[in-house]
Amino acid sequence: MSTDFETLKPDLPLNEAVQAFRRASAKGRKIFGMMVTDEQNRLIGMLSMYDILLFMRPKHIHIWGHMDDIDVEGIMDVACERARAVRVGDIMTTEVITVTPDTHVLRVMDLMIKKHIRRLPVLDRGEIQGIIYISDLFYDLLERLSQ
Repeated sequence: MSTDFETLKPDLPLNEAVQAFRRASAKGRKIFGMMVTDEQNRLIGMLSMYDILLFMRPKHIHIWGHMDDIDVEGIMDVACERARAVRVGDIMTTEVITVTPDTHVLRVMDLMIKKHIRRLPVLDRGEIQGIIYISDLFYDLLERLSQ
C-alpha cells in the first residue's frame, strides 16, 4: 500500500486534473488514476486515464471506417477545448471498490483481476489510509518469486 498519494476535488477542471497527474508522475511513478475526495477528505470517486479517454472519444467513432466523407482533422483539438469546461466530478467513477488495511493480498489480487481494477483505495472506517496499485502487487510478487 502506498501512503504517498494525491487526491482531486470534484470541482477541479479537467485540464487542472491532468496537470495533477503530471505532477504526481514527476515524483518517479506513473500515475494513471487518483482518488477524488470531498471537503472532509472522504472518498467520493476515482478519476482514471480511462475515464478521461472515454470522455474524449467521439461518440460515433465506430462508423468512421465505413464513411469516406467524415473530416476528422482537428477533432482532438475541438474535444480538448470542450473538455476545459468539464469538472472532475462530471466524469469520475463513483462506484469505487475499496479494501481495508487487513484485506489479504490474495483477496486484493482477486479483486483486481476479476474487476479489471488497477488501483484500490484502502479505507479504515471510511478514512483513506492509502492506495494499492496493481504495479505494487506485481513487483511484490516478483520479489517473492526471485527469492
